[in-house]
Formats: sequence, structure tokens, C-alpha cells
Amino acid sequence: MTNLTSANIRAWSRLGQMGTFFGVALLEIAKSRDSVKVLTADLAFLSGLNRFKTSYPDRFINVGIAEQNMIGIAAGLAMEGNCVFTTTYATFITMRSFEQIRHNLGYHNLNVKVIGSSAGLAMGMSGNTHYAIEDLSLIRTIPNLIVLSPADSVEAYMTALAAAESDLPIYIRLTGGLNCPIVYNESYDFSIGKSIMLREGGDVTIIASGTMVYVSLEAAKLLESYGISAAVINMHTIKPIDKEAIEIACKRSQLIVTVEEHNVVGGLGAAVSEYKSTLKNTPIQLFIGIPDTFCKPGDYKYLLDYYELSPNSIAQKIKKTMKQ
Repeated sequence: MTNLTSANIRAWSRLGQMGTFFGVALLEIAKSRDSVKVLTADLAFLSGLNRFKTSYPDRFINVGIAEQNMIGIAAGLAMEGNCVFTTTYATFITMRSFEQIRHNLGYHNLNVKVIGSSAGLAMGMSGNTHYAIEDLSLIRTIPNLIVLSPADSVEAYMTALAAAESDLPIYIRLTGGLNCPIVYNESYDFSIGKSIMLREGGDVTIIASGTMVYVSLEAAKLLESYGISAAVINMHTIKPIDKEAIEIACKRSQLIVTVEEHNVVGGLGAAVSEYKSTLKNTPIQLFIGIPDTFCKPGDYKYLLDYYELSPNSIAQKIKKTMKQ
């Protein structure tokens, strides 16, 4: 494992989650694991896979724009004892290849890591064909499949290492673009299925994933100025959800808030609510995410502001709900 120096953290932040995952972590994993294979659907350059392609040409396959075939090839390689990482844009690898992921990976419980890049609103300039705001709604319904969504570039690196250690099928949702905001400034324990409390608070618990973890931390700072104490949990594993963390949050808080760069239907908020509904006497839940609509095209930052996923918008929504 590479030492998490301040220089590394800053460099990885500039690369973004995708650049760090494919350009740094996978190269490190491949050095000690001959069984690692990487497949892409004609997205080597845009994913940051050029270094891997050059270093391990015999372990890299570009299948072309054939996402469904890619999952089939990955399944075959996994059946031969390989640890397979397969990737393209999140919208195509989940929606176009859903049947193949369900039948080939979930049903057979194969060692394939499905990496959905540029999830959420990151591909906003390309319009609705390239948005991935329904991927969690689909993918977390598949039995045996683990679902991960790292908070920043450091956690994208940690996620890659953890995925390589697992023999299970995993969907990894990479969000944001270049210059990904930094959440982690030092090493920490990353464990699949175990969320991380990043900030303590007694009034509200904000449960977030992906890029929205940093945004939620900033929103919590604003809430403090309003006299509202907000805890922030990084729920990097959406399946299996950390039930213990949800139980503790419900006991300590007057309000549970879920924040995600995903449709409010079927994503992190739904996963938290599904378990929360089995508990007694729980606080209400505020769902913050992308409304159930087709999004307009636009610049990434503009879209985050437009769909009220900025720290100020989130803080104002929580403040209003607390008053009610």
C-alpha cells in the first residue's frame, strides 16, 4: 500500500476518483497479483488506463463499445480463476448490461468488479444518455452484489484495494471529476460494510455517499452557525448497508438526512429507509438528492447548484425541516 503522504493526497485529488482508481491503485494491485485482468468498453484513455495498458498489455482487453459482451468476457475470465476489473461509464455498465451482471455475475457469484465511472451528474454536458442517476436503484437489487461508493480519491484508492481482496462481485460507483475535494487527509481503516463517522453531532445525522460526503461536511459547518449540531456519516458501502450505524443515528438524532448524487428514488436514501422502517420510534428522514426527473444538460458545478446539492442548499433544507 502506498503511503498516504500529503503530496500523494493532493495529486490524487487532482486526478479525481477515476484517475486514482485506474491510474494508481490498479497498477499497484497488478504488481502483486498476476490474476488481475482489466476490461474496458473503449474507454482506456478517458478512464486513465493508459499506464495499465502499457505496463500490462497481456492483462488488458479493450472490447470496444460492447458493454454486454464485456460482462460476458469478464465472467469467463473469472471462471478461470482471475480477478477481473471491468469498466465504462456508469450509465452504460449498469443499465445496458444489467441482465448480464444479474445472470453472469450475481447468479454465479463471480469475482468481477464492475466499475461505473462518472456516475451522478459528472457527464452533464453529454445529456441524459450519459447521466447515471438510476444506477443504484437497479444494481443494488441483484443478490450477492456488493455496492460501494467512495467519498474522495483517497477512498477510491482504498476501495480498489479492498475490492481486490474480495472474491465477491462488486459494483463500485465513482463520482465527480478532476480536482475531487479531499475528505481524508490521513490513513484510516476502510472496511466493506462498515461506515465511517466523520463528524459527531447531537441534533441531526447526515448520511452521505460519494461526492456528497464532502458537501455534507461543509453543510454541517453551516448548520453549526445556525445552532444545529450535525453528525456526518460516510456510508461508502450501500450494500450491505451498515445497520448498526443507522440504529445508533436513530437513537441519537431528531432527524435523519440522506444526501446523494443520485435519484431520490431507490438509492442510498431508500436503502437507509428500508432498514430504518423495521425499527421502532425512529425520527423522520429527509431525502436529499436529484429529483425524480430527467435532468437538463450542463456543467457539473452548475448542475449541482441547480439541483440544490450545494452545502448552503442542503443546510437550508435541514434548517427548515428542523423548524417544522
